[in-house]
Amino acid sequence: MSAAKRKPATMKAKQKEEVNKKALIWVGSIVGVVIVAVAVLLIVTS
Repeated sequence: MSAAKRKPATMKAKQKEEVNKKALIWVGSIVGVVIVAVAVLLIVTS
């Protein structure tokens, strides 16, 4: 029974890691877009 309990735990951990990777990708892309937008605005206004 202990082995059966460990397998779902590892699956849950993998799912959490996948969600975290997706979240990091989303946050990184949003930050990148904001930085590019600010840079463009600074160039245009100057």
